[in-house]
Amino acid sequence: MTKRILVYRPLNEDQLARLERDFRVDYLPKIDSAEDPAFLDALVNAHGLVGASLPITPALLDRAPNLEAIASISVGYDNYPVDELTRRGILLCNTPDVLTETTADTGFLLIMCAARRAIELAGMVQRGEWHESIGKEWFGTDVHGKTLGMVGFGRIGAAIARRGALGFGMRVLYSNASPKPELEAELGAQHRELDALLAEADIVCVTVPLNADTHHLIGAREFALMKPSAIFVNVARGKVVDEAALIEALRAGTPHAAGLDVFEREPLPETSPLRHMPNVVALPHIGSATHETRTAMADRAVANILAALNGEQPPSPVNEVGPTHS
Repeated sequence: MTKRILVYRPLNEDQLARLERDFRVDYLPKIDSAEDPAFLDALVNAHGLVGASLPITPALLDRAPNLEAIASISVGYDNYPVDELTRRGILLCNTPDVLTETTADTGFLLIMCAARRAIELAGMVQRGEWHESIGKEWFGTDVHGKTLGMVGFGRIGAAIARRGALGFGMRVLYSNASPKPELEAELGAQHRELDALLAEADIVCVTVPLNADTHHLIGAREFALMKPSAIFVNVARGKVVDEAALIEALRAGTPHAAGLDVFEREPLPETSPLRHMPNVVALPHIGSATHETRTAMADRAVANILAALNGEQPPSPVNEVGPTHS
């Protein structure tokens, strides 16, 4: 029997052709809900899944009796019940490394835009309101030479810190990570407990993964510890931050501004005050959204699912399971 792969995110022709050489492919690139009847029908016969963004629940797994492996086109895997997958012998793979530098670019873009008020000032020009040299009420704040506090210091956090330390002469602090002696030597980074980092940093950038320990890691208490002049940036997951507390903190003036690529609900609801706050730079979750990187992520996902269904070691496994089904 030829195994079947359910693909629910867009792939290019070459990527699809690689899958179709050995497997049957159900290609549903525009699925935006796990309750879509076409998705549920294809799930019944799927041995492999390739996609992203849809939460895969135990109830969905119950509808996929043949499932052997999932290749997520993402580095984060908070949409998957990893322990349950492992219990059922289903391999989960992700796409680390290939998106690190692109997401770090986005993180530093948010730092720069929030600090220099770039979006506000570009809007002034677009609206035809630039009639004379701007006054100090429109001034931003310097980034170079400031203290950058990284909450999380994995691949992406280290890449953002590298840009800050080596490109902008920034002093780097980090928390919520195991000691990183190599990065300390390379970047002069110093470890701090979270509270101390929040109080000391000029720019606080969050890159931790979302899990039970990091849900609402940053809330009202943590915002109150920051400097009134601080810039807060989140390129992790929206639920790492208590969004209601962030809104109130920004209104109160601490932190001074925020750069956000992720939100508790996505797309950001029309009713969210974050859409209209002048001290917020809000992006539509574009961390890895470049042609080059999204292609590389899909390439990695294809390599992962091909290896997994052929009984080989995939490049990027998240969990460990026994041999796949015969």
